[in-house]
Amino acid sequence: MKNAINQSTIETYLLKTYEHINPVNSWGERSYFVNPKMKLKRGSYFATVKSKDGENDKASYLNRPGVFRLNIGLTPEKYEEMFGLRPLRPVKSGVVEGNFDFQALNIFIPHPVYGWCGWIAINNPDEDNFEKSKEYLDVAYKKAFKATMKKLKTT
Repeated sequence: MKNAINQSTIETYLLKTYEHINPVNSWGERSYFVNPKMKLKRGSYFATVKSKDGENDKASYLNRPGVFRLNIGLTPEKYEEMFGLRPLRPVKSGVVEGNFDFQALNIFIPHPVYGWCGWIAINNPDEDNFEKSKEYLDVAYKKAFKATMKKLKTT
């Protein structure tokens, strides 16, 4: 594996690349919301960085030293281009069905819990896969921006 990217590199990239970002610490992760002029409570989120297991999200075993997961909310079309049809929603504390190693490092996988919503994940991306993730972050940002603008029109 090439040099691994750290969480602060990801945050710096997100904050310098995208406008109207509202970073929020919640649910044991750092979530990145699109929220122009902070008119909504949070906005629409498009990416998160999670560094510890949660009550309903333990499949990636993020409590390992130095392990974190970048999560990206894709459009259905982009998700299905990568993995085929989206899986069904898992039961509480379950994971999406499929032959995926949620603990593997530096491999794009469906998000263990939110794959059914079109979210993907990668644990500890290296430089090459972080470069690839930028395309997915662009897709996710555009999707979240559109959702945020729709919310602003109805508020």
